Amino acid sequence: MGLFDSIAGQVAGALGGQSGAGGNAALIQAAMSLINSPQIGGLQGLIAKFQQGGLGEVMASWLGSGPNLPISGDQIKAVFGAEQIGGVAQQVGMSSQEVSSGLASLLPQLIDTLSPDGKAPEGDALQAAMGVLGGLMKS
Repeated sequence: MGLFDSIAGQVAGALGGQSGAGGNAALIQAAMSLINSPQIGGLQGLIAKFQQGGLGEVMASWLGSGPNLPISGDQIKAVFGAEQIGGVAQQVGMSSQEVSSGLASLLPQLIDTLSPDGKAPEGDALQAAMGVLGGLMKS
């Protein structure tokens, strides 16, 4: 389970300055739920949303082995939509701005860690990774 421990550690570290450890875990779980929601459709759907929003190059940097390009909270809100960000904010007890900023820090690390070979995991591999990560965040 070394990969999953690594994912949990890196993702939690990415949010080190955001709302304490409990807020980090809640935001990580909410991000995973958001990515797997019917509106997004998993990692492949997220990649498509970024491409449609003109941020395909940013997503490609997260998937690739080079440095991750940054993203702003406003860009995150544009990709997901204010309604979905607001829903996550209610779920985790943060403001929409805190969620957008947190996701801007979280997603590059999460996507980069989930794609160690430079490609998005597909199907069962992604679901297994997200499920184990969710379990680690609860403990």
